[in-house]
Amino acid sequence: MRSFTEMWYDPPTRKKILIFGGAGLAFIIILIIIIVVATSGSKPEHFVGSQVLSEVPLVDGHNDVANNLYEHEKNQLSAFDFTNLTGNPKWDNPDNVYKSHTDLTRLMAGKVRGQFWAAYVDCNTTNPVARTLEQIDVIKRLIDKYPDQMELVTEHDGILNAFYNNKIGSLIGVEGGHSIDSSLAVLRLYYELGVRYMTLTHNCNTAWAESHEPNQTSQYNVTGLTTFGQGIVLEMNRLGMMVDLSHVSNETMHKVLDVTKVPVIFSHSSAYGMTTSTRNVDDSVLLRLKDNKGIVMVNFGSKFVRTGSDPAVNASMADVIAHLDYIRNVTESTDYVGIGADYDGLSEVPDGLEDVSKYPSLFDKLAETYDYHRGWTREELSKLASGNLLRVMTAVEQYRDEKKGVLNENILDNSTTTTV
Repeated sequence: MRSFTEMWYDPPTRKKILIFGGAGLAFIIILIIIIVVATSGSKPEHFVGSQVLSEVPLVDGHNDVANNLYEHEKNQLSAFDFTNLTGNPKWDNPDNVYKSHTDLTRLMAGKVRGQFWAAYVDCNTTNPVARTLEQIDVIKRLIDKYPDQMELVTEHDGILNAFYNNKIGSLIGVEGGHSIDSSLAVLRLYYELGVRYMTLTHNCNTAWAESHEPNQTSQYNVTGLTTFGQGIVLEMNRLGMMVDLSHVSNETMHKVLDVTKVPVIFSHSSAYGMTTSTRNVDDSVLLRLKDNKGIVMVNFGSKFVRTGSDPAVNASMADVIAHLDYIRNVTESTDYVGIGADYDGLSEVPDGLEDVSKYPSLFDKLAETYDYHRGWTREELSKLASGNLLRVMTAVEQYRDEKKGVLNENILDNSTTTTV
């Protein structure tokens, strides 16, 4: 048998080698191209959902750590260490009504880069304005105590700046219209102190707005929203303070949507069509949000998201995903949904979402496709994380800027004129 060298230097044989060898090489190249094209074109881009949280800020609409500061520390921060509360005998006590889900270590692990801290006082507080000021004060002092991790934010671009600096952009919301004691002057001063949303009611009627609580014992017999309540909504629009409809009745929701000039928020509510709690948002309101361009920030409380009929069975991450999917399906969009977990204000949280460190796990699961769940895309998860909220904040700020120079002389409930 001749060697390859001998065959190569024999012209007729070399010609055959070139013809058949070249054809074989061409076949291999074509086969590789077909495989690459087929595989790249048949599958969508695969990504891990939590990757989005390194690209855009995750902003949560409601956290009650300030109320726990009042309950556990009497708002004294000198000896309080917010770095890590796991195992803290006062905070991590199983007998506490409202569990501790939040500290700086877990916030950073959870990729939280924007947080609305709730200034909440009880409906039966003797002096609600003074107590609310104390809660605003303790939030601001907490932020000041940890300048390397937290930054006070009052505008949408401040959230982005904090994100780029790897800090938690910290915003303030007042939870409950009783905190203004029916005074527009107080409302305006809250705005000057940095408050950027107010929940119109808590679990009690105000003199001008109806709460969600059925048959609740209140000194005020109100249905929906009074004329003065409409004036409060319009004044919040003028100021640039977001109107929060969590805790209000369905009638109040619709009345506000009739009046408001800008998008509204639900800072910590879920879908009534999945879990029939009066704290949740029904389909009629969800559909109106498409016109209003507002946002429902889904609450993680087990009793607000549990989809099973047995209250003894705890909710799970799958229940929260079901609520997010439901809002996406009813509104036919991911433009009207966000996250407002209500951590530190809950007695029960879903399995898999035990504290603020678990957001990445939620986003990972949302990106997957399984059973009846269509995986959320990168763009959809970006909107959920903060894109939708930033859009709402931008619209509210733009309307405020348009109204600069327009004065409102109203002060109390007996005022007779409203300028918008």
